[in-house]
Amino acid sequence: MTSSSIGMGEQDRAEREKFENELKRVLKASDDAGIILRVIGSLAFQMHCPKFGYLQAAMGRAYTDIDFAAYHKQTKEIQALMAGLGYRENREVFIVSEGDRSIFERPDVGLHIDVFYGKLDFCHVIHWDGRLEVDHPSIPLAEMLLEKMQIVQINEKDIIDTIMLLLEHPLGDEDKDTINIKRIAGLCSTDWGLWRTTTMNLDKVRQLAQGYEQLNAGQKEIIASQVKAALARIDQEPKPLAWRLRARVGDRVKWYKEVDEVQ
Repeated sequence: MTSSSIGMGEQDRAEREKFENELKRVLKASDDAGIILRVIGSLAFQMHCPKFGYLQAAMGRAYTDIDFAAYHKQTKEIQALMAGLGYRENREVFIVSEGDRSIFERPDVGLHIDVFYGKLDFCHVIHWDGRLEVDHPSIPLAEMLLEKMQIVQINEKDIIDTIMLLLEHPLGDEDKDTINIKRIAGLCSTDWGLWRTTTMNLDKVRQLAQGYEQLNAGQKEIIASQVKAALARIDQEPKPLAWRLRARVGDRVKWYKEVDEVQ
């Protein structure tokens, strides 16, 4: 785990409410306009973990921005929506990413919004294809877990979000209020690199959770049990020949992309 302090630090209630209220404003506007925007990042975990969301503030996990997943086909509508809400787009980001990412800014109030079109593409690629309609207002829980587990140099903020998710939701083979471990296992069975990073990080979550004084013994046991079950399900998924051949090479060849900082 890296020692990055991004997304960590004390944040008072007023500052947190600034982000939460703005998120609600954007979501209402997008729903009214028929635009599919699904929350990712810290605020998605907060919204989807009503019972354990308090752990973010208790553990010093701060909001830094508002992140969304969207489809390429609605790019122009999203750009118009954000302009109408008072945001200015950083066009350089959109051009450099070849249309896969937009950043919209409101420096007057210290807010910026990230929109990822079609996929999250950092250490590994997590595609949104056909998945954004599955849940609302966030991406599905399986993709929320993968969003964190695909980060090779995982940060404390990502560990905290994952702890919340594992405490709040059971594993299962469907999406409704459930972490669809069947989908995660299927994706890992076709991509050895994603498997390597995901299983590595799940074990890190298990280990690091034991050191948090904000968690009681029962909660630590739940996390350990959830990780054990997730790893077992991923291991049980049949692996094709190409996966098994790549596994023989192992860590001798880099299995991920380098990124400066995964928000």
